[in-house]
Amino acid sequence: MGNTPIGRMRAIGTVEALSFLVLLLIAMPLKYAADMPEAVKVVGIMHGFFFSLYLLALLNALVVRKLSFKQSAIGFICALLPFGPFVFDRKLRVLE
Repeated sequence: MGNTPIGRMRAIGTVEALSFLVLLLIAMPLKYAADMPEAVKVVGIMHGFFFSLYLLALLNALVVRKLSFKQSAIGFICALLPFGPFVFDRKLRVLE
């Protein structure tokens, strides 16, 4: 799964999407319900790192011409939505 640009993007996209869900569904409630802002700080930094890796993987797939500009734009928009990378991953399976 990680030997091609698409495979790397799929793997990183899965980790990025999971980190986003942990941030939204675990860390944010801990911050506001249990007064634990450290959870958001730690998970937020991790999510930012994975998001950056995802964008680099998306750019790599665009540059080596595995994705079109339109597909890359859709991948970027999907990364901004909580379950977006999972939906985009289903479309990428066909390309791999």
